[in-house]
Amino acid sequence: MLLWAIQQPIFSKHNAFVSQSSLQLKIDACGRSLSILQSPSSLATPGVTGSVMWDSGIILGKFLEHSVESGSIFLQGKKVVELGSGCGLVGCIAALLGAQVILTDLPDRLKLLKKNVETNLYGDVRGSAMVSELTWGDGLDADFTDPLPDFVLGSDVVYSEGAVMDLMETLIELCGKQTTVILAGELRNDAILEYFLDAATKEFIVGRVDQEQWHPDYHSSRVAIYVLVKK
Repeated sequence: MLLWAIQQPIFSKHNAFVSQSSLQLKIDACGRSLSILQSPSSLATPGVTGSVMWDSGIILGKFLEHSVESGSIFLQGKKVVELGSGCGLVGCIAALLGAQVILTDLPDRLKLLKKNVETNLYGDVRGSAMVSELTWGDGLDADFTDPLPDFVLGSDVVYSEGAVMDLMETLIELCGKQTTVILAGELRNDAILEYFLDAATKEFIVGRVDQEQWHPDYHSSRVAIYVLVKK
């Protein structure tokens, strides 16, 4: 409950940077105007949230851009795995910043994800991107673990208590001592967040990124960014 008391998310505007009723979301990043296709009708399917953008994805993507520009994060040539990529904005921005990115999601989410990668990563791109199926808790192919990624990214991946242990299993398998995990999430359910943090602190050192380090134009008290490194 402490984070809710500090950030008071209910007093911040919901969906400040997205429009989930739109078929397309446009955002400027990395010197480009990115066009992210959405599928609002899929929200009617229980458990499907990756068909549209959420504020946490926008904030994480712009956080990466700002961090690279300020020199606090270096992504050129780094291996990045994005979990629960959804519409793919974060992974696309990481690729534009020079990373070798694997964007992942469940099998039924990959069509929209691939379309957004193809639409936005054209011409001269500093890094690269590939889309791959990944179900949390399943064993990982060598593409993910050989070598282990330098960064693991995720936005809104902590959304249900039932998925937390599968997520943790995948994070543990994906991460080495040199891997940095950066997760952004909207503060919806404090009990689920606490459940995840309790599990994460058994294996990882967990820190929260102060909003002063975020992109100056992309702030929300409804969102938190965490950094995890293996103990």
